[in-house]
Amino acid sequence: MDVMYVISNRNVAQLLLPLLRACKRRGVAWGCFFTDSGVEVLDDERVRGLLSCATDAVACEYSWERYRHGRECPVQTGSQTNHSAMVAQARHIVSL
Repeated sequence: MDVMYVISNRNVAQLLLPLLRACKRRGVAWGCFFTDSGVEVLDDERVRGLLSCATDAVACEYSWERYRHGRECPVQTGSQTNHSAMVAQARHIVSL
Protein backbone atom coordinates (compact mmCIF):
# COMPACT_ATOMS: atom_id res chain seq x y z
CA MET A 1 0.00 0.00 0.00
CA ASP A 2 1.41 3.38 -0.97
CA VAL A 3 -0.61 5.58 1.40
CA MET A 4 -2.43 4.76 4.61
CA TYR A 5 -4.89 7.27 6.02
CA VAL A 6 -5.54 7.15 9.76
CA ILE A 7 -8.81 8.94 10.44
CA SER A 8 -9.30 9.77 14.10
CA ASN A 9 -11.42 12.92 13.95
CA ARG A 10 -15.08 13.24 12.93
CA ASN A 11 -14.49 16.58 11.18
CA VAL A 12 -12.06 15.56 8.43
CA ALA A 13 -14.31 14.41 5.58
CA GLN A 14 -13.67 17.64 3.64
CA LEU A 15 -9.90 17.02 3.88
CA LEU A 16 -10.10 13.30 3.22
CA LEU A 17 -12.31 13.35 0.14
CA PRO A 18 -9.92 15.24 -2.19
CA LEU A 19 -7.02 13.05 -1.03
CA LEU A 20 -8.91 9.84 -1.80
CA ARG A 21 -10.08 11.19 -5.16
CA ALA A 22 -6.50 12.10 -6.08
CA CYS A 23 -5.29 8.60 -5.15
CA LYS A 24 -8.02 7.08 -7.28
CA ARG A 25 -7.18 9.31 -10.25
CA ARG A 26 -3.47 8.52 -10.07
CA GLY A 27 -3.87 4.80 -9.41
CA VAL A 28 -2.24 4.98 -5.99
CA ALA A 29 -2.85 2.01 -3.68
CA TRP A 30 -4.29 3.32 -0.43
CA GLY A 31 -6.11 2.22 2.70
CA CYS A 32 -7.92 3.75 5.66
CA PHE A 33 -8.07 2.96 9.34
CA PHE A 34 -10.91 4.72 11.18
CA THR A 35 -10.58 5.15 14.93
CA ASP A 36 -11.97 7.24 17.78
CA SER A 37 -14.56 9.77 16.50
CA GLY A 38 -13.13 9.27 13.00
CA VAL A 39 -15.52 6.35 12.59
CA GLU A 40 -18.26 8.98 12.15
CA VAL A 41 -16.68 9.90 8.79
CA LEU A 42 -18.13 6.60 7.56
CA ASP A 43 -21.56 8.25 7.72
CA ASP A 44 -20.57 10.26 4.62
CA GLU A 45 -21.81 8.42 1.53
CA ARG A 46 -19.12 10.09 -0.61
CA VAL A 47 -16.40 8.56 1.59
CA ARG A 48 -18.12 5.17 1.56
CA GLY A 49 -18.35 5.31 -2.23
CA LEU A 50 -14.60 5.82 -2.57
CA LEU A 51 -13.75 3.00 -0.17
CA SER A 52 -14.46 0.45 -2.90
CA CYS A 53 -11.13 1.61 -4.40
CA ALA A 54 -9.20 1.07 -1.15
CA THR A 55 -6.72 -1.73 -0.60
CA ASP A 56 -7.96 -1.94 3.01
CA ALA A 57 -10.64 -0.12 4.97
CA VAL A 58 -10.95 -0.98 8.65
CA ALA A 59 -12.83 0.63 11.53
CA CYS A 60 -11.69 0.11 15.11
CA GLU A 61 -14.34 -2.14 16.62
CA TYR A 62 -14.18 -0.39 20.01
CA SER A 63 -14.57 3.05 18.43
CA TRP A 64 -17.43 1.80 16.28
CA GLU A 65 -19.19 0.44 19.34
CA ARG A 66 -18.62 3.68 21.24
CA TYR A 67 -19.73 6.13 18.53
CA ARG A 68 -22.06 4.05 16.37
CA HIS A 69 -23.52 1.50 18.79
CA GLY A 70 -26.15 -0.68 17.19
CA ARG A 71 -25.42 0.35 13.60
CA GLU A 72 -23.95 -1.90 10.96
CA CYS A 73 -20.41 -0.94 10.02
CA PRO A 74 -19.91 -0.41 6.27
CA VAL A 75 -16.29 -1.63 6.41
CA GLN A 76 -14.41 -4.41 8.15
CA THR A 77 -14.09 -3.93 11.91
CA GLY A 78 -10.81 -4.69 13.56
CA SER A 79 -8.39 -3.72 16.27
CA GLN A 80 -5.11 -1.96 16.79
CA THR A 81 -3.53 -5.19 15.52
CA ASN A 82 -5.11 -4.44 12.13
CA HIS A 83 -3.81 -0.88 12.42
CA SER A 84 -0.28 -2.15 13.10
CA ALA A 85 -0.41 -4.54 10.15
CA MET A 86 -1.55 -1.75 7.85
CA VAL A 87 1.21 0.55 9.12
CA ALA A 88 3.77 -2.16 8.37
CA GLN A 89 2.57 -2.33 4.75
CA ALA A 90 2.30 1.42 4.14
CA ARG A 91 4.98 3.46 2.41
CA HIS A 92 3.42 6.73 3.65
CA ILE A 93 1.03 7.48 6.52
CA VAL A 94 -1.30 10.46 6.68
CA SER A 95 -3.01 11.05 9.99
CA LEU A 96 -6.19 13.12 10.02
